[in-house]
Amino acid sequence: HMKINHFIGGILLVAGTTIGAGMLALPVMSAFVGFFPSLVIFLLCWLVMLSTAFFFLDANFAVEGEPNLISMVHKTLGGWGKVLSWVVYLLLLYSLTAAYIAASAPLFSSAIEYVTGYALPDWLSPFALPLIFGSFVYLGTLGVDVINRLLMLGLGVSYFLLVGFLPEHIDNTLLTHTDWSPILVVFPVVITSFGYHIIIPSLTTYMHHDRKKLRWILMIGSLLPLIIYILWQVLILGVVPIEGKESLVEAWRAGASATQPLTQILKSKWIKIGAHFFSFFAIVTSFLGVTLSLSDFLTDGFKIKKSWEGRLFACVLTFVPPLVFVFTYQRGFFVALEYAGAFVAILLIFLPAMMAWKLKEPRFYSTFWGRLLLIFVILFAFFIVVVDILQQWGSFQPLISKYLQ
Repeated sequence: HMKINHFIGGILLVAGTTIGAGMLALPVMSAFVGFFPSLVIFLLCWLVMLSTAFFFLDANFAVEGEPNLISMVHKTLGGWGKVLSWVVYLLLLYSLTAAYIAASAPLFSSAIEYVTGYALPDWLSPFALPLIFGSFVYLGTLGVDVINRLLMLGLGVSYFLLVGFLPEHIDNTLLTHTDWSPILVVFPVVITSFGYHIIIPSLTTYMHHDRKKLRWILMIGSLLPLIIYILWQVLILGVVPIEGKESLVEAWRAGASATQPLTQILKSKWIKIGAHFFSFFAIVTSFLGVTLSLSDFLTDGFKIKKSWEGRLFACVLTFVPPLVFVFTYQRGFFVALEYAGAFVAILLIFLPAMMAWKLKEPRFYSTFWGRLLLIFVILFAFFIVVVDILQQWGSFQPLISKYLQ
């Protein structure tokens, strides 16, 4: 019986949950501000999200038993927190699941067509992701951990394939573009791209409540995506021009991912294959983290028995609503990710900070600097929500209109 090293598995689960479809949108959304401003935003968002992950972990330890997010919020904040977290949690995880299903459908159909020569009908391809990978969610954390390792390996290989071929095409002048004015546009999608907190309750159980190891897992597990994102920014922003026919602005207009203009500009077959696989693995690893958390959440929330019927029922509740959304809404991928920013701010920034405010242990939270940090984080959450809403109302359109001529 081989002993699976849970520590490495934990780091990979955090990294896999973090590196998701958001990554495909990052260079597209941050193209307007340019490389250096986006670097500043990345670092700030990573730091904020790491601190709220620690708040989350401490709150998790403060509540007895094997608490889920809801029971944690209920014990620390009472009824209002419970209602808020229920609603926002479901909105966030359902919209992310829908985004992953929408983004994966064209990848599945092109892959199946490539292998078999048979084109899937449009209504069939969205079912591929839930049917093929939903079965691992049915098996629980261990099942997801095992398949996640294979997928992370695939993600790594395809990433290095891209990273190997791209640097020779980098045009340094493209990286010097700097425009701070549309900076607000970038925040929501970056915040969404650093969300991994939902996996913490499942991880705590998986790591047998080893607080020190869990802290390291969160630190290393979120540092990996930060490094990968920054490299990714250098590659995409250095190769794909902002404006023109095959550009990042065009991708933004079409609601397409960053790999689309990339494969159009560089005609290499390897880059095309690498980009396809990379998109696929990025989406599936996140899909697994999100749907595992969602099904655990529903099981806990509706007190579903952990029998096979119960697990099946939890899976149905997990996959049916997002599928309905995908079939009723066309530009689904970007809309789901855009709104996700506000949901992430409430759920993964505001609520953990509020919970930490109430904690007696660790003592740090009651000190002056602790309080100051919490106040900053709470204000930051409000800032993201406001920015996200303004963005949906089109208030920032003037800031980027010069690129959309």
